[in-house]
Amino acid sequence: MEKIRMLSTLGLMGAMRSLSSAYEAASGVRIDADFAPTQALLKRLREGEAADLVILTREGLDEVIGEGRVVAASAADLARSYVGIAVKAGHAHPDITTEAALRKTVLAARSVAYSRLGASGIYFAQLIERMGIAAEINARATIVQQGFTAERLVSGEADLAVQQISELKQVDGIEVVGPIPHDLQTPAVFSAGRMANATHASAADRLLRYLASPEVAPVLRESGLEP
Repeated sequence: MEKIRMLSTLGLMGAMRSLSSAYEAASGVRIDADFAPTQALLKRLREGEAADLVILTREGLDEVIGEGRVVAASAADLARSYVGIAVKAGHAHPDITTEAALRKTVLAARSVAYSRLGASGIYFAQLIERMGIAAEINARATIVQQGFTAERLVSGEADLAVQQISELKQVDGIEVVGPIPHDLQTPAVFSAGRMANATHASAADRLLRYLASPEVAPVLRESGLEP
């Protein structure tokens, strides 16, 4: 069985879990996928890690296209992703519908979990800085180096978790309250491209076309992404 090596940002993990087995059954091609934050993947690609296909934030993909690692003509935008907030299952859903309500909610939390490397964590750090509450929040924040921030809700370390909605939804035992108000955020766009030195170039191109097709839209939506 032909095998495609795929490196993907964490945001697509839920969707790819659902899509991989169906795609393997239909195409006879196995997807060997590894998931990590975009910044971590960029570092690995620059250190020479081999892959056939990559899914990164649009900015990250543009960087590796500029470096000649990814074929420019292959690039395809797959999904849009918003940053959201989650609580432990069964806990009250706080108000995050306006900037004022969000400010009050995060200040009232015992601890907010957010990521160090992920796009959502970088965005949240800038947001609380802009709101003038960074010192208070960071004094008791739970900073997650890598992986899913919502796991800190289940363990009881934090009251609120901030991450891409598609990443929050990967964790059992939590509930997504909703997105941070759309007027406060620019959605991340996740985009795919074929590596210039892909071993399985044509198989990678076929998978890419499938991921960008309308038939995967319902799976993307289900996982918390907007096609």
